Amino acid sequence: MKHVLVLSTLYPNPANPRFGTFVARSMESLATCGAWRVTLINPIGAPPLGLGALSPRYRTLHDAPERSVEGGVTLYRPRFTLIPKVGARRNAGAIAKAALPVARAIHARDPVDLVDAQFFFPDGPAAAAIAEDLGRPLTIKARGSDITYWGGVEPAREQMQDAASQAAGLLAVSEALAGEMVAVLGASRERIRVHYTGLDRDRFRPLGHTQLRAQLGSELGFELPSDAPLLACVGALIPRKGHDIAIEALARLSEEHPQARLLLVGKGDEEKPLRALAKAKGVADRVHLTGAIDHDLLPIILSAADAMVLPTANEGLANAWVEALACGTPLVTCDVGGARELITSDIAGRLVDRNAVAVAQGIREVLENPADSQEVADLAEAFDWTTHAARLAEYYEGLLA
Repeated sequence: MKHVLVLSTLYPNPANPRFGTFVARSMESLATCGAWRVTLINPIGAPPLGLGALSPRYRTLHDAPERSVEGGVTLYRPRFTLIPKVGARRNAGAIAKAALPVARAIHARDPVDLVDAQFFFPDGPAAAAIAEDLGRPLTIKARGSDITYWGGVEPAREQMQDAASQAAGLLAVSEALAGEMVAVLGASRERIRVHYTGLDRDRFRPLGHTQLRAQLGSELGFELPSDAPLLACVGALIPRKGHDIAIEALARLSEEHPQARLLLVGKGDEEKPLRALAKAKGVADRVHLTGAIDHDLLPIILSAADAMVLPTANEGLANAWVEALACGTPLVTCDVGGARELITSDIAGRLVDRNAVAVAQGIREVLENPADSQEVADLAEAFDWTTHAARLAEYYEGLLA
């Protein structure tokens, strides 16, 4: 088997077991398909003493094993020093410095055929340094904000452009993001392969039994009426996801749907402002923040919901979009990233402007014209981890030809 060395700053760890699970599933699927051995370097950043290094989160990260085998992937976690928020632009260099000795040792024991970066920044420039040192070809994957945000920040963009010019191949999670890579990085479209995410089709599927909301309410600790609309907004509680717009849209629906509920599924720094907004809009009793949840609960939430609402400012191709469709739940989201590649008809949902009036109208249209859940789920048929891994293995092989 060929050997790929993967660099990913997002990967599940003891402090956050849901962090970058889509990367983990992708690499585990590749490792089990039989064509490639997968070794992954997951650099762990922690601030210097006095800047939070002794917080419970960083203590947990510090205790993470430096080497392990998880899901068939051999995993290394070297440490590097980061300066929270202000030091992000320098992280690529710090990551390369920490990861390069590990990469050299791996290559000496088991020669590497290809170096892969799972994000364009900071992973891409760091992986480029490793690939150059090992004398191996490089591939870099773009996922969304690594292009739409970091592509507008200097010197990150310059580092990304240099890494892109070195790479033997580039991946994007959607056609729309491939276009952004051309515009932002000056990359040739012919060098970019679109590689959609995968999905656990056994887990994410319509769950239609009549007690679904009662079961969900019991799990979450609050009542979910079976005869009132249920909306789910899945994503980290950060401004660009638009949870505030979803709350305002719920308030606008109060006259025709006074019992409608909104579940905000995720965690983040915006929790307190969102709670305050729900109270100010008079819907605090109908907006439920679940925090981080067990991944097995997400298909129940999505299957129980009438719509998945995500007024996001930018995405590559959101995993939550695909997961919702696979559960038979239509989307109300904005025309960003790869959304148009998924919402190709009213069966899949509605593309709306990023404001509360438009989002509320999109929700109304979905509620007034409910689609058959299996028809919605069929739209996600092409997304599964086996197909994802096979296409990735084929792409890797082409880079070595």
